[in-house]
Amino acid sequence: MVTITGISVVSLLLVSSCSTQQDYEEVGAECVDLNSRQPDGTYQVVDEDLCDDDTRYHGSRGAYSWYYGGVRNGVRIRQGTTVRPSDVKITSRKGTVIQRGGFGGRSGSGSGS
Repeated sequence: MVTITGISVVSLLLVSSCSTQQDYEEVGAECVDLNSRQPDGTYQVVDEDLCDDDTRYHGSRGAYSWYYGGVRNGVRIRQGTTVRPSDVKITSRKGTVIQRGGFGGRSGSGSGS
């Protein structure tokens, strides 16, 4: 009985160790002015200091949020989302880590900024 319990504990430790070392898909993020959306679906990219990691900022200067994935063309970005993806590593253009991944991560490479 003690041997079986010992093997179970070692197995659980190995599984948890492997799961913490998973490579998560990487997604880029850009801070955008939500009020700048054009008919073609593009947003204007602004300084990332205007974005807060957890909430959207709505103030007298505008509404700013992270825009995940997407294709940047100059100061505009398109084909991404304002909905934060789960189980991925998200980094900004400046290298700020916004999210480090989570349970059930996927491996691979992502597109983005």
